[in-house]
Amino acid sequence: MNTQLDLAGRIHRAVAERLSEHLRRGDGDDPLSLEDEQALTRSLIAAELSRLAEEAYRNGGTPLDSEIEAELAETVFDRVHGLGRLQPYIDDPNIANIHVNGCDNVWLVYRDGTKVRGEAAADSDRDLVEILSTAARRIGRSEKRWDQVSWELHLQLPGGERLHGVMGLTGRPAITIRRHDFSIYRLKHLIELGVVDAGLAEFLAAAVRAKLNLIVAGGTNTGKTTLLRCLLNEIAAEERVVTVEDNLELGLDRFVDLHPDQVCWERRGANIEGRGEATLADCVRATLRQNPDRVIVGEIRGVEVVDMLRAMSQGNDGSMSSIHADSSKGAIVRLGMYTAEAGLDEETSNKWIANAVDLIVHLGWVDGVRRVTSVREVLEAEARQISTNEVYRPGPDGWAVPAAGPTIRNDTLDRLVAAGFDSSHLADPSGRW
Repeated sequence: MNTQLDLAGRIHRAVAERLSEHLRRGDGDDPLSLEDEQALTRSLIAAELSRLAEEAYRNGGTPLDSEIEAELAETVFDRVHGLGRLQPYIDDPNIANIHVNGCDNVWLVYRDGTKVRGEAAADSDRDLVEILSTAARRIGRSEKRWDQVSWELHLQLPGGERLHGVMGLTGRPAITIRRHDFSIYRLKHLIELGVVDAGLAEFLAAAVRAKLNLIVAGGTNTGKTTLLRCLLNEIAAEERVVTVEDNLELGLDRFVDLHPDQVCWERRGANIEGRGEATLADCVRATLRQNPDRVIVGEIRGVEVVDMLRAMSQGNDGSMSSIHADSSKGAIVRLGMYTAEAGLDEETSNKWIANAVDLIVHLGWVDGVRRVTSVREVLEAEARQISTNEVYRPGPDGWAVPAAGPTIRNDTLDRLVAAGFDSSHLADPSGRW
């Protein structure tokens, strides 16, 4: 059995290299369709098996029987056009995240938050690295490397999943695969899932139409990207939308009918010679020259916050981003930390934030379900503080409900009403859960 696995590995390497070379060379004006690429893969596998049989005859050996050849062909094909034993997990719509801490330490996180141990991803760490390295070259159609020198791997899989891998710095190769459910892309879907109630969904949709600048905040795996995608898809089709992400996760290109005029930017790391890097800040800065109606930054993580705030306050009304924070008020603190990293003093930072951001929407886990827990309006900078109103606050059960009393500025409410919001929703202290 081990001999057969070793042989599968050798065939896989040979076929993957030839396929990558063919794709890089581009024998034609149009790229191969997936079906044509798979057909080419099968022909390359058959050619390699034929070569091995001829080699066995020449050396006086016995070639493989047809049954073993067929098994090898399928094993190699699955390695080339998938991620081997990880592929069934990637194909399972109920799995949200896959964590691989070495070939035999696999953990699966389901969409309901359940975490279970999975089967081994490969027979050895070396085999695991080999499968991912060749997949990176094939999927990326480039000379993308993953080895001790190029120790970090970012890869978007054909289904839109994001793969991040590290080796050399973690003892054993560590891989994380995030699966996004692109069937959740409108606010009505979030109502069905219990993330928002009908009144809050109407409030958020009106905020997008009114071109308020929004920040989506929350902890890890609370659904920030999903909510941002749903908000983004409330933008009118005639607007020019430009997105900037560390890794492409919003999936705007899947909704061309909703956004025919779109440009999706992705941060790029330096090559092995230390050249060609494009940081998030570089990308955000460059997007402002592309005449966007709205700028969407997938997640603010550092100094790019300054360029995002500039975009929000210099004519790109209705721009959006997300940020990691444990509350809507904590998001303001986090924004201040990032502006400090960029060299702004506290007073200047506060003025920028108050001038640029209109609403902060916070997500959290409540009774095992992702829910919006708070919506906070940013008012103005007063001395060294930023004043805010919490328009929706956590109710007794943790779900967001309208706060008691007048909690939103009249001019903001007027913009929301003009965009179709029924202000009576804010008079119901229990919300519409």
